[in-house]
Parts: sequence; structure tokens; C-alpha cells
Amino acid sequence: MIVFLWHLDNARQAQRGALIGWVFATSWLTSTFWWLFVAMHTYAGLAAWLAILAVIALAAVLAIYYAIASAAYVAFAPANRVAACILFASLWMLAELARGVWFTGFGWGAIGYAHVDLLGRAASFVGAYGVGALVAAIAFLTMAGLRSKRPRNAVGYLVLSGSLAALMAGAPSGFTRSAGSIRVALLQGNIAQDEKFLPGSGVPDALQWYAQQLAIDHAPLTVAPETAIPLLPQQLPAGYWEHLQQQARLEGRALLLGVPLGSEAAGYTNSVVGFAPTDESTSSRAIYRYDKHHLVPFGEFIPPLFRWFTQMMNIPLGDFNRGTVGQASFAWQGQLLAPNICYEDLFGEELGARFANPAAAPTIFVNVSNIGWFGNTVAIDQHLNISRMRVLEFDRPFIRATNTGSTAIIDHQARVTHTLPRLTRGVLVGEVEGRHGVTPFAWWVSRWGLWPLWLTGSTVVLLAFLLRPTAPRPRG
Repeated sequence: MIVFLWHLDNARQAQRGALIGWVFATSWLTSTFWWLFVAMHTYAGLAAWLAILAVIALAAVLAIYYAIASAAYVAFAPANRVAACILFASLWMLAELARGVWFTGFGWGAIGYAHVDLLGRAASFVGAYGVGALVAAIAFLTMAGLRSKRPRNAVGYLVLSGSLAALMAGAPSGFTRSAGSIRVALLQGNIAQDEKFLPGSGVPDALQWYAQQLAIDHAPLTVAPETAIPLLPQQLPAGYWEHLQQQARLEGRALLLGVPLGSEAAGYTNSVVGFAPTDESTSSRAIYRYDKHHLVPFGEFIPPLFRWFTQMMNIPLGDFNRGTVGQASFAWQGQLLAPNICYEDLFGEELGARFANPAAAPTIFVNVSNIGWFGNTVAIDQHLNISRMRVLEFDRPFIRATNTGSTAIIDHQARVTHTLPRLTRGVLVGEVEGRHGVTPFAWWVSRWGLWPLWLTGSTVVLLAFLLRPTAPRPRG
């Protein structure tokens, strides 16, 4: 996008800049989450043409943020390339923040996730959106170096770009310390999505397989994925729910499993329940419960004015109540395990709320997911990378139990140490080391959320607006 905006240098060309930004972002976002088509057409029964249109329409709406950012850059950019770089990076970050936060947010595919392996270490200071801003600055400076007609300037821009990349790649770590290790077993049922909620096929298959695996002493902690048990507890066969609890209480093991909870009168939640011999904090036998907070539009709640759209699709369990932000962790064998469900790991600011009290901060994150809705697509790989970015932000390991993939153990340095092949049925057993301590990002995001990034970006844009040039700007 920088290439196309490069020669637009006055406010009268801002409209053209907006069009360039919008076309670029619409194309980029469509190619990022095209797999939504699989959920809407293959599994929800929406006509193919309408599913294609829905994906493009979503991308086009989200691209408006980038169109506004592009227009603002063209209108306000100063002649000095370094100052222009700061403005461009700030506008890009604000567009990413708006996409990831407003109207429930859908920041999937933000630019920071493409740089987990090389530049992602900076996330422990500035988070994924900060990484995105820094990467935008590197791209801008690199382009400035390649396009400059003055050799001295070209070298200066490229040195700045390389130095910034080196600082990000070499960002200091070591903010946390070991909290000991625990052996875990992660279950991947690979229940076909088009049969998952059918009483004659997917439901009995899931109940039988998960009951068998939960009864086996694979490890001190066993985790089953989102809605592994696809029925409400009161709908289960007689004795099934009690048997699951008994497995933990009699054998000294802990179980975490995804299950819908609630009733028609109280409403329903997409939840994780935990069974253990005792609640280590109270010495009682209470059942742990985590309710999903960040629900998926159209899949888990129906946005206002869109009920007509959801009625065109065959999606079960489509309207849930929300849990609260910062729910308590599950205590077991010296670890504080913090569940999150499906794409909740996309929202680092919400996971960060659990670090407000460092003494109660999680030592391990536990993601339970079912992205079988999207088939054997790049969505599986993208979701794994999202979890890895959260690892870098908080210096915490992630364990992931999923229906179809990617079931994995990620250590606190974002290395995938164990994984199961996707679209297979199996049990992943491995050791995971929990961590104590708080990263700089965890410290500030737990107190102020993403406001420091909003304020920084907005301040830069405000200054650029106040100092905006009134004539075409010479470039060098």
C-alpha cells in the first residue's frame, strides 16, 4: 500500500488515497479470512454466491478503517520522511485497533501476527498492535531508502529500518520465572462438523470417545476442546455427568472440558468446566466454571438487525450469554490455568485483565477450540500463530485442545513443542512449564487496556493535523 500512496502528496489527493487504502485492505482481508465461506456455505447451508458476497462485504466494511488512515496520511504527511514514517505507523496502528476492538472487533490477520518468529519478541513490551506499528515503520523506511534519489538519505533510511528491526528481534526477555511443570493430555476428537450436533451420529460418537479418554489416566491434567460434550448436562444420559466428576475425584486427576451450560429460562453459555479432587484454594469439591466472554457474531450471538441473516443459515447453539472479563483461573498442582475459548485468544487486552493482581496471574493459558467450521484451511495455522503471539505478550505457555487442529503445546518462548496432525483423532501428551512474573505489556495492559496505544497514535495524528502542510511537499 505504501508504494501506491508514495506520490500522493497533498490534501486534494486524499480521496484517491482513501480509495487505494480501501481496495488494498479489501483484497488483503478477503484473502486473509476467505475460509468464512466454508462455515457459511458448507456447514451452515448458505447459498455459495451469498456466502462469497458476505465474506467480501465483511472485508469491505473493515477496510474502511484503512481507507480513512490512508486518506489522513495523504492529507497530513509532512515533507520529512522520518516524521511521515511516524505518522504512517500511527495511522496503521489506529486502523488495526479499530478493526480489532470496535463493534466486538475482528482483528484476525493483523500484520503483527506475520512476524511472530522474527520480530515478535517486541510484543512483550508493546503487544501485537505495537508490533504492527513498528513493522509498518520498517516497511515505510525501507521504501524511503529504496525510492530516495539522494544516496546519503537512502543509506540513512535503510540504516534506520535495519536498526529498528534489530531492536525488535533482540528485544530483552526474562521477565518471568519457572512455576514448575505439569504433564497434560490434550484430546482431539475430530468430530465432523456437519455431524457434531446430530443426535444419531456426532453426539453419541463424541460422548463415547470423550468418556473413554477422560476415563484413562493419561496425565494429571486432561483437557477436552470447546463443546467436546455437545449437550447440556441435563440432556446427557443418566449418570454420564456424575461419572465425569467421579473420574477426577477418585483418581486424583483434573479435567477441563468444553460444554454448553444453562437453561432456556436463564440463557446459555459456552463454557469450560473443571473437575478436580479438591479446589486447592478452598479445600472443597466445587466445580470450576469459565464462561466465554468474547462471543462470535452470528455464531454465538446475533447482532442487532441481523436476525434475518442468521435465519438463512443452519447454525446450532447460536445465542449465548457473555461471561465476565478476568475470570478466576483453575488451580491445580501449583499451576493457575486460565481457560479461553476459541478466538478469545485474539484479544490480548482481555486476557491481560487476569494480570491485574500478579499473585493471581495465570501460569498457563488453556485454549479450547472448535474451528472445524472452517475445514482443512489456513484458519488452523492462523489460529496457532495467534496463540503464539499471546505467548510472547505474556511470556506464558499456551496449551491448545481443539476438535480438528491445531492441538498443541507452546512453551513460553512461543515454540511449538508438541502437536497432533490436524483432522485426526488422538491424544497429545506432554510436559508444560508454567511461569510466574509479569511482562511490561501485561503490566500496562492489565491497568489501562489498549488506551496507551490509542492515545499515542491519536496524539501523533492530531499533531500532524495541526502542522499539516498547505502546499504540495517536496520529497527526498
